[in-house]
Amino acid sequence: MTVNTQNTLAAFKAAQQSPIDDPAFAGLLAKSTFAESSSPTAGLTFFDLEPGAKMLVPVLTPLRNDVPRVTGKGGIQANWKAITGLNTASVRAGISPGNRGGLIAVTTQDYNAVYKGIGLEANVDFEAVYAGQGFDDLRALAAQTLLESLMLQEEQIILGGNGSLALGVTPTPALTASSSGGSLSTGTLSVIAVALTLDGFLNSSLAGGIPAAVTRTNADGSSDTFGGGSAQKSANATVSVTGPTGSIAVTVAAVRGAVGYAWFWGAAGSETLGAITTINSVSIAAAAAGTQTASSLPSSDNSVNALVFDGLLTQCFKPALNAYYAAQPTGTAGAGTPLTADSEGGIVEFDAALKAFWDNYRLTPTAIYVSSQEMLNIHKKILQGGTNTAARFVFAADQGAVLGGVMVRSYLNKFSMAGPTEIPIKLHPNLPAGTVLFFTKTLPYPLSNVPNTVQIRTRRDYYQVEWPLRARRYEYGVYADEVLQNYAPFAFGAIANIGNG
Repeated sequence: MTVNTQNTLAAFKAAQQSPIDDPAFAGLLAKSTFAESSSPTAGLTFFDLEPGAKMLVPVLTPLRNDVPRVTGKGGIQANWKAITGLNTASVRAGISPGNRGGLIAVTTQDYNAVYKGIGLEANVDFEAVYAGQGFDDLRALAAQTLLESLMLQEEQIILGGNGSLALGVTPTPALTASSSGGSLSTGTLSVIAVALTLDGFLNSSLAGGIPAAVTRTNADGSSDTFGGGSAQKSANATVSVTGPTGSIAVTVAAVRGAVGYAWFWGAAGSETLGAITTINSVSIAAAAAGTQTASSLPSSDNSVNALVFDGLLTQCFKPALNAYYAAQPTGTAGAGTPLTADSEGGIVEFDAALKAFWDNYRLTPTAIYVSSQEMLNIHKKILQGGTNTAARFVFAADQGAVLGGVMVRSYLNKFSMAGPTEIPIKLHPNLPAGTVLFFTKTLPYPLSNVPNTVQIRTRRDYYQVEWPLRARRYEYGVYADEVLQNYAPFAFGAIANIGNG
């Protein structure tokens, strides 16, 4: 056995050292019956695909996750009463011997919130189910993605749904022309402005335009028409421009309830969408780049969507609910007025809001929600406050390296019975630049009978319907019937029209 193995190995070595002289035979040996393909789907090549699609879409719903959900008791709306003032006439308590005290007055208020249905639908063809066998359960995946999609839409409604606050007619813009700063040629330019709600802002773009009245065809063939979140367009304003390097500064009176503004400009009657801003001004330096024309917009207010309930921002914008509201001054067109550092490590506008919460209602918000733009600006304002006591850095003795970057995680409230109170600063994925939301989860009042300052009250929480077959596809709907019930609107607040800087 050993001798044969050694002889075989010797024969292999001899063959490798002696090339084949016959070219035809050598050509045959050079060809492979099977060779690795250069394509992942050609030849007898294994396709190394992991089963199950990866869900690479962020499902960020911080308010929906934080707001408690409770069960309603039927009816078409949630109703409750609240005591909002004790001894409102400030009757003095001192009494003379033998006499009774003065009679106090108590203020009460009635509240209600109408239930609204929310829901989305999807379907899966029979063939899609067949094709997905061994890879993904498409029917289960349809239900999962529906629920997550509904949660994302619900988050936007909780934040800024507008079922009742009409923005009306957008004010007429004020124009100031300059012969420098842009590329406008000599002529007369006309400008039209449109105020936008959160829903309108999130669904607007230069390429796609801004929504007016929206008509949606539903899965059952019915249709719904609702406001897309845009106010009635303003009257046009005109100004003469001296070119060829002309520019225009445009401002409009801030609209309470708006988080953005769309701007149309061009020749009178042919104004085209050219900018969407989160402040009440714009600097026009060139021809409008969009395609939507102002003339295509209806002469009506489409800011209200009657199919949804009012969200937190809308409740802050409504004067009758007594929430805190402030709007930054117009400032320089196109730049606006940013938040203001107080040179002591604080922000003037935040302190004004927190002082108002204390002075009027003796409470402290529990969170401040901001956009990424405001998060960055807040860090700069605080860390560049112009005082040596604005920030403190502590290094542990065992720290082996210094990391770059500093994050301001909370704001110190000076106006609290408990002494300095930290309020977390949180990013919100749907909050537009230029707007800040003050959120209060609990009230500091003893025996208030309000376990949750704000809650989602449901007649029926999330549920799924698999509809009867009417074609060779499975049809699904995920729904909920609910309302955002806010027992203390005065405990919330918003600052709007904040410039970047």
